[in-house]
Amino acid sequence: MNSHELAAGAGLPVGRFAPSPTGPLHFGSIVAAVGSCLAARAAGGRWLLRIEDVDTPRSVPGAADGILRTLARFGFEWDGPVVWQSARTLAYEAAFERLRAAGRVFGCACTRKEMADSALARDGTRRYPGTCRDGLPAGREARAWRLRVAPGVVSFDDAVQGPVEEDVAADVGDFVLLRADGLFAYQLAVVVDDAEAGVTDVVRGADLLDSTPRQILLQRALGYPTPRYAHLPVAGNAAGEKLSKQTLARAVEDARPQQVLADALDFLGQAPPDGLVDASLDALWAWARASWSMDRVPRQRLVPAPRYG
Repeated sequence: MNSHELAAGAGLPVGRFAPSPTGPLHFGSIVAAVGSCLAARAAGGRWLLRIEDVDTPRSVPGAADGILRTLARFGFEWDGPVVWQSARTLAYEAAFERLRAAGRVFGCACTRKEMADSALARDGTRRYPGTCRDGLPAGREARAWRLRVAPGVVSFDDAVQGPVEEDVAADVGDFVLLRADGLFAYQLAVVVDDAEAGVTDVVRGADLLDSTPRQILLQRALGYPTPRYAHLPVAGNAAGEKLSKQTLARAVEDARPQQVLADALDFLGQAPPDGLVDASLDALWAWARASWSMDRVPRQRLVPAPRYG
């Protein structure tokens, strides 16, 4: 029995932080890392680190190494080796073949252009209209493979955002598992990774809240347990936009760790004392672990953090 199985067997949480290497960490990334780390550590659990580079065309050379250096400089400590999605294709293939053997996936010939007029789902993606669900049109070949989604509401109780419900069939439709470029989709990769790592608590940004019902459907289809979820508010700039590479959020790699960490704790409602920014990193983390409370996290999807915009 490995260590994450021991933690799960003892009822201790297993959390994770899973950044994508599309650029350096910004304040919003640190907020997610702090929240996920403390939710696990404050309860005596384990905290894992995964680099989500399954979407290889979006990965920026050197970004992953920069992320690891920044996390280490900020005093984050993770359990076990770093997991790289780009090295886990065989695991995704195995899960995909299980679903295909069960008749849960089908080939789709639709292009993005053909779906451009489809209705928008909650997360801004296009709702699949079911064009190829009952068979490919004559003369067309499958470009991607989709999960066959049955009607019905998926519901879960998020520790921060409260009760969430979605009829995935009505709002999203049959969603992609294997892309036209031959890469496995994020939704499948993250479900397989979390299950195989024994993750019990997924603490991440609220920008991923709308993906969760799809992931729960995949967990059920693959016979995986569903972890507990907590979607933290994402950090926004002065214009009310999520901090991201696209909105030119400033990197924190050269910032003073104590200041950024104290700001992240304050952002998450933990009310750190004024002198914490002048403490050592060890003292700051000790205070944070002893004081952490998910109940104090703002129950919002976005909270302004203009200083870091």
